[in-house]
Amino acid sequence: MTMTEWACRYLMGLGQTWHIEDGGPDPALRDLFRDPARSLPDLWGLHTGEDAYWLIEAKGGNVRKNSLDEGWHQLKEGSKILHSYQHRLILCGASVQRQGDLFLTIDHERHSGKPPSAAHRESSSRPQSVGVSEDYIGNSDDALMGAARTQMLVYLAMRSAPRQRVRAVGVSADRSTHRARFGGLTTPLERVGSTQEMRRAARARTENEDARRALSRSMGLDDFLSYRIPGTELRLGMSRSLFAACAQLHREDALIAERTPGLRAEDQRVADEPADEDLQEERRRRERHLFRDQQEELRTRVALRVRNAYEQGAERTWRELLANGQEPALDLEEHPGLLESATSETYLAVRQEDLPYEDR
Repeated sequence: MTMTEWACRYLMGLGQTWHIEDGGPDPALRDLFRDPARSLPDLWGLHTGEDAYWLIEAKGGNVRKNSLDEGWHQLKEGSKILHSYQHRLILCGASVQRQGDLFLTIDHERHSGKPPSAAHRESSSRPQSVGVSEDYIGNSDDALMGAARTQMLVYLAMRSAPRQRVRAVGVSADRSTHRARFGGLTTPLERVGSTQEMRRAARARTENEDARRALSRSMGLDDFLSYRIPGTELRLGMSRSLFAACAQLHREDALIAERTPGLRAEDQRVADEPADEDLQEERRRRERHLFRDQQEELRTRVALRVRNAYEQGAERTWRELLANGQEPALDLEEHPGLLESATSETYLAVRQEDLPYEDR
């Protein structure tokens, strides 16, 4: 699955992916995508460049022709449900050989139909199909919930990071300066002059960190928490508002999981017990459906709590938001060779020397 995500999202430009068993892209087709009698692919996503839905099946391990044929059959079953929409079928097979070689195969097939963007204009009940969900957080609870869930792994990584490895970076509090534009999903901060100017001004006025923190806020700088993800060259981050929203959503999901039989570790089958893999998978599928049903049933109440956390987060300090109760170091310095970018609520940085030579 990791190789499939890498290939589809980072090589071919697909956006966020979702498990198809949660209902697929169209609420009207939800019951068909959740039918346990159907053998369907793993994931779906929206490719905004193609204006087409993608149905994706991942096969791993000792991949052979029979497993790939099975994957293609699953994709065709999904295509029967999504036939009225423009969509593409993607089959990825990843295999590691005994000598350590890794190979990846990708088969694809495009199907014509109604573009998702046209369907979105016709019905407000469909998922947001254009732009970055963060750009719509201010007036859409669906966008806020989507952004919080998309950033959940980043939130969990930062929440558990050693204190000395996280820092707060100054980013313009004017969200309109780093909405999706310049032909990409993020805005390079070197193109947002206000951020660099305010950083320089705050550095020049005082060397005391607490004074800098108060001054930078009064000048219009927000402080995004950032953390270099271990094993990668990326430093990722997010605003206080989004961090608070992620924390609230995580708490709500944990409460639902506690009430869902089978999801707790003590409910899992002991490894040395004999088991029928098909029955185990069917049981796990039922448990996941029950969990998703509970999420959907409580969605309105949870969305209100997440919204409140998001709005209150802007007024809270990192000391209040972080479990260790300590304020992270504020970084307003210039770092030659560091390429920074931001969206409305997130931050990404990478050193130029860490990029592939052709991308520098």
